Amino acid sequence: MRTPATTAREALHARLVDPAQQAPLQPEGDLPPYLESFLSHLRLLVGVPFEYLVPDDRLLPPESIRFFYLDRSWADRLVDGAVAVGQIGSREEAHYQARAGVLHQVLDQSERMVRALQRGTEFSAAKATSDADRRPARTVTGFVLRSSAVKGWPHMDVRAYDRTIDEHYTVADPAVAAHQLKLLRLEILAPSVMIALFEAEPAMVVLEEPHHGIQFGVRHRGSALAVPLRDRHGNEIRVDDKSVPVTVPTRRGHSDVVRVKALRDALQAARTQHPDAVDQDGSAAFAITVLDPPWRQHFQGTRDDADTAPPSRVSIGVADIVQRPVVLAAVKTALEVR
Repeated sequence: MRTPATTAREALHARLVDPAQQAPLQPEGDLPPYLESFLSHLRLLVGVPFEYLVPDDRLLPPESIRFFYLDRSWADRLVDGAVAVGQIGSREEAHYQARAGVLHQVLDQSERMVRALQRGTEFSAAKATSDADRRPARTVTGFVLRSSAVKGWPHMDVRAYDRTIDEHYTVADPAVAAHQLKLLRLEILAPSVMIALFEAEPAMVVLEEPHHGIQFGVRHRGSALAVPLRDRHGNEIRVDDKSVPVTVPTRRGHSDVVRVKALRDALQAARTQHPDAVDQDGSAAFAITVLDPPWRQHFQGTRDDADTAPPSRVSIGVADIVQRPVVLAAVKTALEVR
């Protein structure tokens, strides 16, 4: 019987003790597209049962939003668990442990293409875009929203910024777009539940009603109708951070019919106290005033108290209480009855 040149045990040992045989940051081969896509999705919790994310309904009550950090170590363990299906022996396990760091670095890049893949982009195009971004992996944050707004506007715009931006701003403004964080995932998990993941930690998150076109309208203000006073750019005029409402005149006996000329006169009269309001000199100026722009909700200025000391609690000296004669007598009586 011929003696083998080497054994599997010796080959595996030689491979593990010789880290210079391959560069530590270079994988042995490209992952198959389907596997890279699956693991990248898993990194962003796609396919993870919702009860693992929110184990109790009381953690996400109706009309609430919960912000969170994604634990990178926890997400890597998800990947380890998925890959473990192919580790049928110690050889495969040792090989994976040797290359797990490289795999996680590959997924750090690939997770940036998940949203593009979910929107129908071809894998090759999405991967080329994600591979072009050579920045190291950053903190992943996100929110889970449970609200009727998700059901009412399933295509709402969701944006996050690394700084607080005062109104009024234009999303397409390059100075504003430069502070927008990359949206890694945006998905509706149920008719009224939405999850979003961002790259890096936001200072401001904005939810905005989708832009379907120019709309005109008035708002209810108590039992009456009103429109906010606007300048010539369409921005609301605000006093003490509150809009300036102008009551909408309606026909007598027909509260749902607007008296357009009377409303125009009321808007023009309001300019005496607010000269920045648009001058009602034509139909265009009137249209600017009665614009009903998309609803926009800001989340910003929150304070993190996680590292502060908990509130003081009243301590109860249990040892002192049980030594009281009244308590000892009650316990003795109870034992005798038993």
